[in-house]
Amino acid sequence: MANTKSAIKAARKAVRFTLRNQGVKTRLKTLHKKLDAAIKAGDAAATKAAASEYASAMDKAVKSGVVHKNAASRAKARAAKHVYAK
Repeated sequence: MANTKSAIKAARKAVRFTLRNQGVKTRLKTLHKKLDAAIKAGDAAATKAAASEYASAMDKAVKSGVVHKNAASRAKARAAKHVYAK
């Protein structure tokens, strides 16, 4: 258990941030599954839309500190590879 005032506050904040991070990660996983489904279906328009939405969500996750910028960049590059595949 936290002993100092600052540690008590940090524990409260950790609970709040954990809940927020969990929601963001869940949304990212859902969008990733949507992208995978569009790729498997072979629908170019749906793939492009899903990739755009996924990239946008990744950027927002980076901005809030949920995902590291390099991890997001790697994920976005992999998504783009399918959008621009020939």
